[in-house]
Amino acid sequence: MTWSILARDSDGRVGAAVASRFLAVGALCLHTARAAGALSTQALVNPLYGPRGIALLHEGRSPADIVATLIAADAGREQRQLHLLALAGAGAAHTGRECVEWCGHQVHDGFSVAGNMLAGPQVLDATVQAFVASVGQPLAERLIAALAAGDAVGGDKRGKQAAALRIQGDEDYPLLDLRVDDHAEPIAELRRLYDVSLERFQPFVACLAKRNDPTGITDRAEIESRIEQFTAARREGRS
Repeated sequence: MTWSILARDSDGRVGAAVASRFLAVGALCLHTARAAGALSTQALVNPLYGPRGIALLHEGRSPADIVATLIAADAGREQRQLHLLALAGAGAAHTGRECVEWCGHQVHDGFSVAGNMLAGPQVLDATVQAFVASVGQPLAERLIAALAAGDAVGGDKRGKQAAALRIQGDEDYPLLDLRVDDHAEPIAELRRLYDVSLERFQPFVACLAKRNDPTGITDRAEIESRIEQFTAARREGRS
């Protein structure tokens, strides 16, 4: 029912993005956690894969071992699709034999893609090509661009409805968690929400309590100053 991309960048962040002709796809498919990685469960989605897979990543199990463990315990595995990525090393994926065509996955160095009910293999190919071509850009922007490229060559063969994006750093909460649950152009709307998040949300989150700073910044004037600095830096970067 969807296609998705998982990726990590050089600063230790992991990200996940998904699009589908399925209401609120981000509510069930995407899972991320600090000191673990990212996972997407899709096709005839098994939501239990998410918490269990993240727990096994925390235990230090390899993605390949985790995929094998999860599907071995699931009688519905041939109708499931799953891929996951740890903070280091190779990712892993499973596409069941009964997933609706076109379906498949690709596992690359530092990222993976998977999809089912797609217009064809070109959807994953275009997603991969766009992600690779965007090296050097922020991880969130790379993921959105990758989804947009897959959508441009057909995407979900049933149409469009929802999209989601998660970026996870080294905190117990995500740095960014955006969902478009029901929209005529969900990936374009996801990009719009991302742009809005750059206005205040992202610099505000950077001021919140952290594992190594359990209070964070509480002076509102300082918070506003940090937001202004963030905005000025973005403007300078665009000029």
